[in-house]
Order: sequence, then structure tokens, then C-alpha cells
Amino acid sequence: MVKRRKKNNRKNRNRKGFSQNRANARKINASTAYETCTEQLSPFGGLLALIKFFDLVNFHKIFNFAYKPPSREPKLGHYSMMVGVLMLLFIGFNRIWHFVYIRLDAMLCGFFNVNRLPVASTFWRYMNSLGINQAKSLLNVMSILRERVWQLCEFEFYQIRINIDTTVKTVYGNQQGARKGHNTQHRGKEGLRPILCFIEETREYLLGKLRKGVTVTGKEAAQFIADIKRHLPGCVQHVLLRADGEFLSWEAVKASRKAGFDFIIANRGCTPVFDSDSWYRPYKRKPIEYNSCIYQPGGWEQAYRFVVMRIPKTLQQPSSQQQCVLFEDDKYMHRIFCTNLNGKAHKIIADYDKRADVENLVGEAKREGLDMMPSAKFKNNYAFFQIVMLAYNIWRYMKMIAQKSLPKNLSDTGSILKGIMTNTVRIARLKLLFIAAKVVRHSGRDKIKYSIHDSRTQEVLHLLKYLDSARSAPRPWHGEFIWSLNFAI
Repeated sequence: MVKRRKKNNRKNRNRKGFSQNRANARKINASTAYETCTEQLSPFGGLLALIKFFDLVNFHKIFNFAYKPPSREPKLGHYSMMVGVLMLLFIGFNRIWHFVYIRLDAMLCGFFNVNRLPVASTFWRYMNSLGINQAKSLLNVMSILRERVWQLCEFEFYQIRINIDTTVKTVYGNQQGARKGHNTQHRGKEGLRPILCFIEETREYLLGKLRKGVTVTGKEAAQFIADIKRHLPGCVQHVLLRADGEFLSWEAVKASRKAGFDFIIANRGCTPVFDSDSWYRPYKRKPIEYNSCIYQPGGWEQAYRFVVMRIPKTLQQPSSQQQCVLFEDDKYMHRIFCTNLNGKAHKIIADYDKRADVENLVGEAKREGLDMMPSAKFKNNYAFFQIVMLAYNIWRYMKMIAQKSLPKNLSDTGSILKGIMTNTVRIARLKLLFIAAKVVRHSGRDKIKYSIHDSRTQEVLHLLKYLDSARSAPRPWHGEFIWSLNFAI
């Protein structure tokens, strides 16, 4: 019996990556010749996507509508000065004097239509003119920008979870507002104590402010919670607040109920009494017990529910040196929370524990510039705080749009943009920003060229085409959308 087979039975395997016109091997050693070129080069080729994003959301119009300019009138205009600082932070430089490194960058100079950017002192003088009014207006800029990006990405969150946390910014030298307070990393040193709040579903910054280095009072916490509702997109109807014990007070609880928010706040100072017969263990293999009660602390106008979780303490001393505990509760470590939610205590506490991710977001925001306060004046640092968080949110929105731009046939393969929404800003810069580009002039028009030998080029070009198609399409906020806008321009 003769079996006939095809002579060429090898499978066709598609190469991974962008491999058109692969380069020949090069030899670089100590004797390699070098010279200069006349083309304008930039290491920040991904800035073109940011420029297209600003045009897509009409950022210039948003800025002029919501921003309250200071009395100082710069030659380039308020928009150019603010966008210049935002691009500095977007690139990864977080001090004003770092402008000396990017003054001649081709992408930045081309965007501002200048041969070179102003000296760093020009931007510093503008920063010195900013204050609390400009900081509050930037929050309105972020609110409008958030609504437009959610519409572009087709987000329609009926319910969101908001995580509130405080952090410590240690200061060195004489800075306004610095106080000695709770500073575990640098005990006894003066610091500032800002408040930040993030949306868990999108991991974006919602609201916050720079504060003096003192503990949050009940009146201040209530005012902060009351301001949250004004900055929420129109589609949000239900909010769950989660905060640490620093926010537990009658004023904060009252403000949450007045705004219509559900809340889970860690206990501080309250001593609720739990029924000893009501302890239950939902997990048989874990010696953790839960309980709840209705308790009205002193000074509160109404009783609320407190849930508790008790964990047995592990005694490390040898059995011969063990000392008997005086009370039964001394055997356990307790975690107590105040809430207005119904349901099992262990489920409420498990929901609160998901708030732990806010520590990562706060740490990332501090690395992006919150730890680099530029001035000894509190009003300047107050404004710089919101500028840093605006740049942080712009990175979030760029990652959202990059994720949405992925076609279905690429989302299941080894795309470098797959899962970019969960990447940190540092990783996102490597994928979307730090791409070499050449600015050339051809047929009377300026053009940006990317290398075909870079594996990221294909995806960046696809993102740019996606932004171009979105710019040519009708904007969702100009027509009838599913939910109404809080800020109509």
C-alpha cells in the first residue's frame, strides 16, 4: 500500500510581534564612529497620543470653563503653563526645575509651537502665583473630564465604592502647615496630612486636599464627605464609603446619611457591648468569630450598628512562663466597624477589607509627585497637590482608552496593552510613552515617524488610529446619552 503525502507538510507559524523589514545585525564597539544628525528626535513619542486625547475630550474648553486663573498673566497663557506642568508630571519628572531636561524636546516644542520651552523659573513663578482657589477649580476640571471619559469608555456604574484614606508627607525645613503628629515612618518629625479618596471600580482619584499635619476633626470629615456628591458622574446612584477610624464621628456619620451614602468606618474610641451568646463562626477551619450590636456612643444623636471580628491571640511564651489572662476578652484581638448596612457581620467586614488596595494607590500617587512639594508656602503646595492628582488621573484615562482600543482579535493574544488598566503608571510609561520618535517635515507638513523595529510600534499606531476615529465621530456628550451630565459646557 502506497501512502501519498504532500511534500510540504510544515505548518505555517505566524511570527509574534511587529517584524516587518527586520534590521541586519550591527556591530557596536569602542571604535564605532559617531556624529550628529539634523533630524529632531524625541524619546517621548507617546506624547502624540496624549495630544490627541486632549483634543478628543476638548480639554482646552474644559480648562477655560472651570479654571479660575490667578492674577499673574503669563505670556504663553494659563492653559499652556498648566499643560506644560501636566506634561512634565506625565513624563515622570516631578520637580519644576526638571524642565531643563525637556526644554528642547521636539514633541513638546512642537505642541507649544515654540523653538524651546521657557526656562524653569518661568514655570516656577507661575506656580508661585497659584493658591487654594486654583486648586478647587482643578477639582471641577477633573469632574468634567471624568464624565467625558466614562462616556467615551461606555462606563455606566450605578453603584461605586469610594475609599478614603489619609497619609503623611514628612517635611524637612520650615514649611507652612507642618505639624508633629502621627508619623510612623519618621517619628517626631513634622509633616502634612493630606486626604485622598479613590473610586475602586476605576482606581481613579475622586477628591482630596492637602492638610496641616493634624488629626482630621469631625467637622472637617463631614465637610469632606458632603463635597463628594458634587464630583460624582451623573450615572452613579448608590455609593458605599469605606474609611479608617480617623473618620469615625457623629458629624461624619450624619453627613454620610444626609448625602444618601452607605458607609463602613473603622472604630475609634467607641466601646460597644456585644452579646456573649451571639458570637458565630462562619468558617469551621478558622478560629475567627463575628458578632454585631446596635450601640449609641456618647454624643451621638442616634444608635447605629457595630460589627466586630475577634481573632485569638497567639501566645509565644513557653508554657511554664504563661500568665493567665484576667478577662475573657484579653484572649482576642478585636476589629470593630460602624456601618448602616444589613447582612452578616463577616460579609460586611470582608467588603471593608477590599479597601486595602487604596494603600497602593496612595503610594503610587506619592511617587508621582506628592512627595515633592515645591514650596514652603502652603497655598502653593495646595495647588500643586491637585495638579499632581490631575496628571495621575490623565494616566488612568489614557490606560482606559488604550484598553478599549484593543480589537477583539488582539485582546486574547500577547498584546503589550492587554491588562494595561491594572498596570502601574511606571509600567504604563514603558508601554505608551517612552517610544523613540523622529519629527520630520515632508510635503510642507510635519510628521512623526516611529521605528518599525520596535515591538510597541504596531500597538501605538493602532491606538493613534483609534483616537483619530474617535475624534472624527460625534462626541457622546453633544447628543442624548443614557445619563445626564452634572457639568454641561
